[in-house]
Amino acid sequence: MISWHLTKAMVREASAMRGLNNFLAECDQGPRINQLAGFFAATAAGKSGMPVRKPQADPRLLPSDELLRDLVRLHAARQGFFDQHYHGSIPYRLEEECRMAYAVLNYARRRRAALSLYSLGTAEGTMARTLSEFSDGQIVSLSCSPNPENYKSFMAYGEPAHAEFFIGPFHWLTKDALGSDRRLTKFTRGFDVILEDTTFQMYSPNRPKQIEFVTQHLKDGGIFVFVEKFRAADESDYQRREYQKDYGFKARYFPPDEIAKKKTDVLGTMFNNEVTLAEMARSVGAHFKYCTMTWNSGNFCSLAASNSKENLDLYASQMSAPAIPHEYVYETSVSDAATIGTTDNPM
Repeated sequence: MISWHLTKAMVREASAMRGLNNFLAECDQGPRINQLAGFFAATAAGKSGMPVRKPQADPRLLPSDELLRDLVRLHAARQGFFDQHYHGSIPYRLEEECRMAYAVLNYARRRRAALSLYSLGTAEGTMARTLSEFSDGQIVSLSCSPNPENYKSFMAYGEPAHAEFFIGPFHWLTKDALGSDRRLTKFTRGFDVILEDTTFQMYSPNRPKQIEFVTQHLKDGGIFVFVEKFRAADESDYQRREYQKDYGFKARYFPPDEIAKKKTDVLGTMFNNEVTLAEMARSVGAHFKYCTMTWNSGNFCSLAASNSKENLDLYASQMSAPAIPHEYVYETSVSDAATIGTTDNPM
């Protein structure tokens, strides 16, 4: 006879499996790998969406530090096609990526231990690959993308010794997938830092389940960094920030017709999958005790979360001041609407 407790456990397990299967099916229907697949493939291959000139990090906005300069130089040398489109599209995102990479590098050095980094859905994984190469293996990294074109850019400078790449969307990278690939088994113990860079918004607005799914790969006390575009509480604020982005920044890199075309072909779909900062903070708070905002550019924000205040404070303390003109900054802290602790704010 099966005990009542065993039956109850079986029901819970079956319910959890149904929930996971529903989530995976939802991701399989996501715009990123369906109606937007052609846009991402063509851009990753350099066939469309290329800026009229390659974005370069503005050294006037970054600290005058020899180590940082060397890191920025290597990062620039390793960029692929999609990076150029991406960094020409979001105001001062390139400077922020360099600032973030510098913080992760110093965080790893302060910890005096090897650090594992998972960069999910970040095109050719330039930041992750650069950190692994620059640190000579103190930082081992895994990047993923559904596009083989991004993998081609990742491999364009030779096979990196300490960086791996998974071709597939983030929800295909399960624990079983990690354990079944000899290149990836070293990551089955989890990651110290996970970066989600404008990935979730390409699939659905289901942040609770997205965060739950990816958090299974995070070590205890690890840090989860989210870079996302958020809906504003006031729709007019959102639109004003979009105008500033398009005509004050993107116009330096793209002609007006291309800006308008992307707005029609891509951004409308993406908007449907964006959430507000308050919604995001509540979703993050369901899994993490502490969260801090580390960057804002118009409708884009970066949040860092952890269940270890010590680790989160150490990471945040390695960040220099945000490398962005003040007129692009509208948000400075995580929404008060969430039941989540805040730690020292680097902004």
